[in-house]
Amino acid sequence: VQLQASGGGLVQAGESLRLSCAASGSIFRLNIMGWYRQAPGNQRELVARITSGGSTNYADSVKDRFTISRDNAKNTVYLQMNSLRSEDTAVYYCFLETAVIPRQTYWGQGTLVTVSS
Repeated sequence: VQLQASGGGLVQAGESLRLSCAASGSIFRLNIMGWYRQAPGNQRELVARITSGGSTNYADSVKDRFTISRDNAKNTVYLQMNSLRSEDTAVYYCFLETAVIPRQTYWGQGTLVTVSS
């Protein structure tokens, strides 16, 4: 399974960005896709995730600003990021986790989001 992320860039505080991550290869239909992020000097943290059935979870810091969605036919997950803040600056990594045992997790290459204040 390969994941290709795109959509990062440099924006000003208050602006929006949309990240995309397309998965390819042998993908089990029951899975969880989502995004982690890692800022310099910080640990990687979960931003949002969505199951193949559409259930979502968000980090408290992004609730009401970020929206995760997916297109199962395209094996693609999206992260719409609104009202961006300087503290959202990080490398964003998409992932896919199979929802069967043994669970396997696959990672994208990371895309940099920089928010200037």
